[in-house]
Amino acid sequence: MFDDKTILVTGGTGSFGNAFVPMTLKRFKPKKVIVLSRDEMKQWDMAKKFQSDSRIRFFIGDVRDRDRLYRALDGVDYVVHAAATKIVPTAEYNPFECVKTNVIGAMNLVDACIDKGVKGCVALSTDKASSPINLYGATKLCSDKLFIAGNSYVGKDVETKFSIVRYGNVMGSRGSIIPLFIEQAKAGEMTITDERMTRFMISLEQGVELVWHAFEDMCGGEIYVKKIPSMKVTDIAASVSETAKQRVIGIRPGEKLHEQMISPEDSLYTYEYDGYYKILPQIHNWHEDSKRINGGKPVKDNFCYASDSNNHWMTTAELQAWISDNQEKIGAI
Repeated sequence: MFDDKTILVTGGTGSFGNAFVPMTLKRFKPKKVIVLSRDEMKQWDMAKKFQSDSRIRFFIGDVRDRDRLYRALDGVDYVVHAAATKIVPTAEYNPFECVKTNVIGAMNLVDACIDKGVKGCVALSTDKASSPINLYGATKLCSDKLFIAGNSYVGKDVETKFSIVRYGNVMGSRGSIIPLFIEQAKAGEMTITDERMTRFMISLEQGVELVWHAFEDMCGGEIYVKKIPSMKVTDIAASVSETAKQRVIGIRPGEKLHEQMISPEDSLYTYEYDGYYKILPQIHNWHEDSKRINGGKPVKDNFCYASDSNNHWMTTAELQAWISDNQEKIGAI
């Protein structure tokens, strides 16, 4: 799929990009992988890991900058859109900046991909875009809609396709709960916002594989949701340390008790497959398109895929084993 092709990753110096780039280089034989981001120091650090690989390019730029995107997309076949302002409290207190990156940036990328003849673009979404209660989730829902509608703007002479992958808490990624608990446990106390809270659990590797699958399967406009386990936040804390005290501090602005990736309203357009779900676009009756359905089974009306009602749960033993096997990577990317 990616052999002899050029791939660009927006926000490529983040946790996802640090996993996607080496995994893609190992699995495929791309002509070039371009990492686009606005943080020169992160690019400098990441470049050290790939200094012997001539296929890697680094490009300073911001998805807010339309002209820079057009230059970056010269000769690009596929795009993975990972750039986002994503910390929930940060978005609540800096809403204009969040909108500029997550909404205006998405609009810029859709236009640039079409005008530059990019073959396919997969955008990373979040559980918070499903029935959003915070600004970050609202901007990502808007972004999702923009990428879905982007398939309507493609002319007859252009074959650009846009689709989305959606997943929840990425285990061990920078700024996530596991590295936070590991650091807090050293002082003997971990902070819990609410004892009832649950979260989906997915590894970066699984996130990358879902993106690969989306590129292989998509007709345009689909939202891919991987089937993954849930955990109570108190159990995540116990997996990190059985002796550290758990102190309840109250829920943060914009924070949900439970993660949701498919809402009951989306159930009318959702199909189930081995290992994942696919939400099909409502516009143009694309949810009735046999190519997009591709053998999927419709979910029941009012189906909701949420972390508290999930039928698949990760045990503390399973998470402890994962932490033991991934100690060097936790919080590092």
